[in-house]
Amino acid sequence: MYRSDSVKDDDAERTAFRKTEKQYKLYYNTNAKSSKKKKLPIPVDLSEVIDFKSILESYASDGELPIGVSKLECNFDRPVFCLVDCPGFYFIAAALSIEEQCRWIKESLVSFPQPPNRTNHNAMYGAVHDLFDAAKDRKLLVEEEKIVGGDSLTGVNDNVCSRRWACSEELDSSLGGKTCKSIPASVLLRKLRWSTLGLQFDWSKRSYNVSLPHNKIPDALCQLAKKMAAPAMPVGEEFKPEAAIVNYFGSGDMLGGHLDDMEADWNKPIVSMSLGCKAIFLLGGKSRNDQPLAMFLRSGDIVLMSGEARERFHGVPRIFTDTENAEITALEKRLSDENDICYLDYIKTSRININIRQVF
Repeated sequence: MYRSDSVKDDDAERTAFRKTEKQYKLYYNTNAKSSKKKKLPIPVDLSEVIDFKSILESYASDGELPIGVSKLECNFDRPVFCLVDCPGFYFIAAALSIEEQCRWIKESLVSFPQPPNRTNHNAMYGAVHDLFDAAKDRKLLVEEEKIVGGDSLTGVNDNVCSRRWACSEELDSSLGGKTCKSIPASVLLRKLRWSTLGLQFDWSKRSYNVSLPHNKIPDALCQLAKKMAAPAMPVGEEFKPEAAIVNYFGSGDMLGGHLDDMEADWNKPIVSMSLGCKAIFLLGGKSRNDQPLAMFLRSGDIVLMSGEARERFHGVPRIFTDTENAEITALEKRLSDENDICYLDYIKTSRININIRQVF
């Protein structure tokens, strides 16, 4: 699904892609004596970042486009922008309504991490059910190890380990011969980095494992992906959503430069949906030595990458969680209801990316 370049760290520091990542990455003022939470981020020069929101507004006003950007002539209900020097890359600014954004934020937090879909927590904690609800209810994931007997000849006991959600007041590690470890659900939620939908990707073998149990991609998401993929599809063909990965970003998180190269047909696009806080996206070349372009990704934007664009390194070096630059005012207004505050609390400092693929 992803492939990073194989250069050594010391070499990577000298590549154009790595230098640009470091240029936009979040760094704090190390001269401050206070804790990191109170330190101010070092200002970043954003003057060279492509802003498709401004391009869309300008195009709607006077029909003009900046040098290097074109508009795809296609039967679509909103402008689809292209980069002249990058065939197969398409940017659909503000493609999702606020209602659609809120829906997929909620689904990404509640439904998509549910087993049998896998997350980055599986390796350590196994299948974790109802993570978001448990975090909302301030529960703990309790690992209980209970001695159930053993071999009387050797004196060796058997241990059974189980995990469950519990409230703090339920815990009493001194009862029943149990020992307990616990971790707050809120901590696990903040450490959630990815979940997979549809066909599951085996990270150890770097291939899709069709034998792994999984939930199908929801029909509504499939239909949305098909519609959004249409401008990048070969004539007469329809996009077939078969797998997706949902990435979760918090303050300071980044996604290093990589290729998406495990699907059979690179002429079929990856449909990438942005939700939540604004981010910087880097689109490089076929080598890390090629200078990448930086562009803003806002909540509701959709990027399509197909053909030659699939051969280019890309990544996310920065998300913006500060009030001025996060640009989620519309989401804050829509999620202000008492029942939605839990989603707002998360998304105010987070970005979610859903990227949908045709595997075969």
